[in-house]
Parts: sequence; C-alpha cells; structure tokens
Amino acid sequence: MDFKLKGKKALVTGGSHGIGLSISKLLIEEGCSVAICSRTQTRINEALGELKSPNVESFGMLCDVAKKEDIERVVSDVNDKWGGVDILINNAGGGGRWGSEDVLKTGEEVWEEVYAKNTTAAIRFSKAFIPKMQEKKWGRVVTITSTLGIQGGGRPWFNIAKTAQTALMKNFALNKDFIRKGITFNSVAPGGIFIPDTGWEEEMKNNPVAFKKKMDKEFRLGRLGTADEVASVVTFLCSEAASLVNGASILVDGGETVVF
Repeated sequence: MDFKLKGKKALVTGGSHGIGLSISKLLIEEGCSVAICSRTQTRINEALGELKSPNVESFGMLCDVAKKEDIERVVSDVNDKWGGVDILINNAGGGGRWGSEDVLKTGEEVWEEVYAKNTTAAIRFSKAFIPKMQEKKWGRVVTITSTLGIQGGGRPWFNIAKTAQTALMKNFALNKDFIRKGITFNSVAPGGIFIPDTGWEEEMKNNPVAFKKKMDKEFRLGRLGTADEVASVVTFLCSEAASLVNGASILVDGGETVVF
C-alpha cells in the first residue's frame, strides 16, 4: 500500500531509541524526511547512522523535553530548515518506573517531572507546529501514550501524565479550526514493549525464570511487544489512508488491556 508520505517532513521526539527510532525508520522507508531529538548526542549519532538513506534527509538535535528553552530551540531549528513539519510524533517521555512503589514516599518533584516530560512537552511541540500545518492544510500529530493512560495499575504520576496526553489529542481532534485544515490527532497506547537497555531487559537478565513466568501469566501472547509493531500502527496513522481516523486512542498491546 502506498501511504503517500513521500516528501513529507516529520519530527520524532525521543527518536534516537526504542519506539521513536522504529517510527523514524519506517517513516524514512515511506519517503519522509525525519528529524529526531534526544538528550544524548551519542544516541543521536548512532540513530542517524541507522536512518541514513540516499533518497531522504535526516538530522538530529539535542533536547531535554522537560526544558522549555530546549523545545523552543528545536522548533526554531526545524522551522528554519523546513518551515515546519507535516508530521509530529510526540514520543519522548517516560517515568513509568520512577519514584517509589510507596506513593507517599515519592516526592512531588517526580510527579512534576514525569508530567513535564510527557504532557507538557506534547502540548508545547503540538502548539508550535499546528499553525504551519494549518497553512499547508495537512498534518498528522500522533502521541505515544500507554495502556496505563487508559486503565489503572501503574505508578500514578505516569498514569496521570499519559491520560492527560490522551485527553490532549482528543480535544485537539474536536477543534474544527484544526481538523477542517486536514490535520488529525491520535494517540497510540502501547502495552509492554521490549526495548534494549530498559527495565524489561534488566528483569529478563536478572531472573529469566521469573521473567518467563510473568510473561505467561500477565501477557495474553506470552511475550512483550516490539517497537516495530508499534511503529507500524503509527505509520499508518500518519498516512493519507488514515484520513478519517481522528481522536482515536489505539491500543497496541496484544490484548493486555482489560478495558473495552
């Protein structure tokens, strides 16, 4: 299927690793030029090596999405280079394992930082690029949330931030000034995804027997998902084929979530 993305310009926040990198790769394959941002220059360099293509452009920028000035600099650099983007992937975030399991022993700064990295960052990037999308009369904004933004069960600061991201996309999707200019807003909510150098890999290495039992008990497929499986759904949502999908929150979790 031709997703009609050739020649589009995309920014993937947190695009140097995991789900963000997989999304960047698929968009490159579809003919998009892709900009990524990350807090780590080494990861940016490694990612750009994987994204290199003779037919499209890719570049990376340092950015801590919890810092307003970093976001403003990324937006300025992208606008100077491309005059905006056609596709924005709000992928940067995290915090699902931060703090303590004892909520009362977790400081308020954890709640605030997790919200800033997830929700506030998505707000700032979206507001910055929507006007250019309106001018072009086409745009896609996809925010990577979590199954824990749809149901309870995780650490509350993470749930709250991810639920807020979902609400942000839904409210933008109801705005006639946006959607009648050809812009769609959707959320993708992954379940447990195996990404190297994260907590899941640490659990698997520390106690492989317990890890296997956990997979069998808690995950319908008996395994975690992959970043590529999430990226496939995101790429579809960015396509012209998904023009009627707006305001959706799509679970990519192998049936892990119990809500309907």
